[in-house]
Amino acid sequence: MNTILLGFAILVSGSIGYFISISLVTISFYKNRANNYLSLSLFLLTSLTLLGWFDIEDTVLEFLNNPVLEYLFGVTLFTYFLIQIQHKYLKEGWYKWLYLPFISSLIIETILYLDTIFNFYNSEFVDLQFHIMDNASFVYNVFLIFWGRKLIKGSHTISEDKKRWLLRLNLFVICIIICWLLSTIEFYVFNSEYATSFLWILLSFLLWWVLYYGVFRLQLVVQKDEIHEYLASKRTNGTQLKKKINETTVSKIISQLYEVMDEEELYKNPLLSRLDLANRLETSERYLSQIINQELNKSVIQFVNEYRIEAAKNLLHNPVFNKYSVEAIGMEAGFKSKSVFYSTFKTSEGISPGAHRKLQKQS
Repeated sequence: MNTILLGFAILVSGSIGYFISISLVTISFYKNRANNYLSLSLFLLTSLTLLGWFDIEDTVLEFLNNPVLEYLFGVTLFTYFLIQIQHKYLKEGWYKWLYLPFISSLIIETILYLDTIFNFYNSEFVDLQFHIMDNASFVYNVFLIFWGRKLIKGSHTISEDKKRWLLRLNLFVICIIICWLLSTIEFYVFNSEYATSFLWILLSFLLWWVLYYGVFRLQLVVQKDEIHEYLASKRTNGTQLKKKINETTVSKIISQLYEVMDEEELYKNPLLSRLDLANRLETSERYLSQIINQELNKSVIQFVNEYRIEAAKNLLHNPVFNKYSVEAIGMEAGFKSKSVFYSTFKTSEGISPGAHRKLQKQS
């Protein structure tokens, strides 16, 4: 019964893997060069791993479980990482040679297949060739995955949110490779398949994770980055209009506070803390809170959130950003989560961000 349930769960996860792969290259909202490679990588990973659970020999699906495709998985995922971090390697002439192992293994596999018809070699030689190719593909994939991880960590061309997502995906693939190795050792040494079952369960979690974070969460990060880039391109050299401050009643620190918020837009940092703000103004955390409370009659977080709400409202009012989700706009305004954005906005404006946008469109 447990085997049946596991098989059913694996079948469902495999279906999701194929669904994600197809969606990334067919739905216009997600179609781009990077997702084409991610789609192929997930398709290969799903085929190579999940189809091993079922008896697919002598069927039309057998070619999807071919060890030759293992050489293609690592290089397509590596290419996906390079495109996401906009790395210069993509323009290098030697980069295309990374596909050479796949092409070479495909030629060798074709020759070995013909041998089954014409009997060019003895069976021992064929078995040796198979083991060499299998082990070499594992080493090659490990090399590319860790190389990709190093490049992602050293990248300065992407946001921290995108870098965090790419590193998580890379780590998940590393865990799968380790489990893959353990399952192979277990099969040949102990003649059991406990690690293999765990491998398929782990891959199932990966596919569900990619479905949420890759198809939804990462797209929010991409939208946030696009909004930020658009605003940066439209920003002029002139400084923003500062709030009118009554110099007779507002201290120097309050003046500096408005200055750093208006010109440096510190509120857009979702991790901005009271201590960070105090350090930027070269004062103590307690003194800053006291001044904001006495002079403005509000707390530090209320003051910062007012800026975030105004920034979000400006984006929601602008027709240019109608194609972007409300959550992506909240992230660009500086809110760290959807729930915080919605609750803060509703408390301030009396309606949700989505309702506010709809109301603006009607008016």
